[in-house]
Amino acid sequence: MFRIDLNCDLGEGAGADELIIPHITSANIACAFHAGSPGEMARTIALCKKYGVSAGAHPGYPDRENFGRTPMKLSAEEVYNITLYQLGALGAQAKAQGVRLSHIKAHGALYNQAAKDISLARAIANAAADYDGELLFFALSGSLMETAAAQAGLKCVSEVFADRAYEADGSLRNRSLTGAVIEDEALAVGRVVRMVAESRVKAFGGEDISINAGTVCVHGDGKKAVEFVKTLREAFAENGIAAAAPGAVV
Repeated sequence: MFRIDLNCDLGEGAGADELIIPHITSANIACAFHAGSPGEMARTIALCKKYGVSAGAHPGYPDRENFGRTPMKLSAEEVYNITLYQLGALGAQAKAQGVRLSHIKAHGALYNQAAKDISLARAIANAAADYDGELLFFALSGSLMETAAAQAGLKCVSEVFADRAYEADGSLRNRSLTGAVIEDEALAVGRVVRMVAESRVKAFGGEDISINAGTVCVHGDGKKAVEFVKTLREAFAENGIAAAAPGAVV
């Protein structure tokens, strides 16, 4: 039996959180920089507690206008500070409800830049370690974030994406390019099953590349996010894959 964590980016104002959370095993909660608000954080944590879903921080760039998906030129020190700030904000909300954060996953452009820039990756990992050394660190499979997590003494959960195309080097295809987002649900589900069962995925250019799947991301702002997470869970059951909390896959 294979095991995989099914995570979703939530608390971003998409409106479907309560419908999605019962079908996932971990939630990455926006910390009010790229999206969300203190109220959204509190509500999402409460839903995680209600359904027994692991709650994690989803820190991003302070760029609500572009949903945190536009690269910024912040120093490693600045990235450390904004990461720690967002962890503290969400952590306070969680503590008030008797919940302990389980993991951290950077958002959008910050995530993609850190995957290729070790100084940014270390800034995020060090902020996480300084906040709580028991946090799991979600990192793009095969990226420099995995290296940074190890250097900071954090357990790493390698992440793959259900609805995103990959380049031959294992990076995510830029959203501005054709074919970056996979809209064919059957194709996306088949790719996820193969990533979990075979540790392989077909890149945009046709290359068959190696990939390590510890957790798979579904975007909560997708038009069919609720239906997609349900379909994924059904596909997991049909292919001998158990959905498990992130702490059970490392």
